Amino acid sequence: MAQRVAVLFGGRSGEHEVSVVSAKSVMAALDPARWEVVPIAITRTGSWLSPEETQTGLAADVRGFEADRGSVLRNTDALAALAGCDIAFPLVHGTYGEDGTLQGFLEIADLPYAGAGVAASAIGMDKALMKALFSEANIPVPRYGVVRAWEIDGFEKVAERYVEQELGYPCFVKPANGGSSVGVTRVRSREDLHEAFRSAFTFDDKAVIESAVSGIEVECSVLGNEHPEASIVGEITPDREFYSYESKYDPASRTELHIPARIAPEVAEEVRELSVRMFKLMGCEGYARVDFFVTATGVVANEINTIPGFTSISMYPKLWEAGGLSYRDLLTRILELGFSRHERRARR
Repeated sequence: MAQRVAVLFGGRSGEHEVSVVSAKSVMAALDPARWEVVPIAITRTGSWLSPEETQTGLAADVRGFEADRGSVLRNTDALAALAGCDIAFPLVHGTYGEDGTLQGFLEIADLPYAGAGVAASAIGMDKALMKALFSEANIPVPRYGVVRAWEIDGFEKVAERYVEQELGYPCFVKPANGGSSVGVTRVRSREDLHEAFRSAFTFDDKAVIESAVSGIEVECSVLGNEHPEASIVGEITPDREFYSYESKYDPASRTELHIPARIAPEVAEEVRELSVRMFKLMGCEGYARVDFFVTATGVVANEINTIPGFTSISMYPKLWEAGGLSYRDLLTRILELGFSRHERRARR
C-alpha cells in the first residue's frame, strides 16, 4: 500500500514562488505506486492550507498562495491531514522552512521528514554561522564580516573602512539568512554600500559582507545519512555578473549548466571530498547541495543548501541523474533516508 507523504511548500520567505515550482515538480515525479501525495501549501502570510484548498490553488496554476487562514494552530484541517501522513517532504525554501523551524515542528510532532535536521538546517540557513564553522575547520571560505541592522546606523563609515581595508571592491552584501540570491548586492564602490545594506536588511537583521571571489562556480550534490556520497560535479556559467535571482529563475536567462564541470579530474575529486566533509561537519542528513568556487589558487567553499531547488532541471537532481540515478528514484531514496533517520533515533 502506498505511504502518505505530506509535501509542504510555499512559505513566508522571498523564495515562495521558487518553492511552489519545486513542489509541483516533486509531486508530479513521486512514484504513485509507492507514495500517495498530500499537498499542503503555506501561504505568504504563514497560514497552512488544507490539501483541498491547496489542490484548488494548484489547479488554478497560481504562482503564489495568498490566502490568510490565521495561525497554523487554528487550521485543524491542515494539521489533521499532516497527522494522517507517514512522512513529510519539506520544500519550503528560506526562512520559516529551511532554517530549522519547520524541522523542529516536525520533530515535536514525531513525524519522519526528508532532509537535514534542526541544527544543520539552522546553520545552513545562517551564512554567518556556516562560515564561522567552516573557518574553524580550516575549510577555505571567502574573507567576510558580519553586521547587525541596529549596528549600522551611524557606523556606515566604519563599514566602509572595513571593506576598503579588509575585503576590497567588488564585494557582496547578503542577508545572513536567505537563499536564491534574494537581497544580495554586488558592491562595486563605497557609493553602493548604503543601498546594499538597505536591501539585505529588508530580509534579515544580520548581513554578511564578503569579498568577491573570481573563479569557476561549481556545485556538488550529497546524498545519505551515516555514509553520505557525493555526485559528480557540475558547473554554472551565469548570464550576468553574478548568479543572481534573475540569472537563476528568469525564463529568458541564458545561464549555462555544464555536467560534468569543466575542471581537472583531481580538482573535481577535491570538490567531492570537501562536499562530504562539509555535509558531515554540519551534521546534515538526507540530502544537500554544496557550492564552491574553483580559483587559480584552489577551491573555495561558498555554502551548503539544505533544501536546494528541486525542479526536474535543478542542479541537485540533474547531477544525480547524470550519474545514473533518475529523478523519481532520487525522491524515493530521499524519503527512505528520512524514515531511516527517524527509526534510528527512535531506538535510543
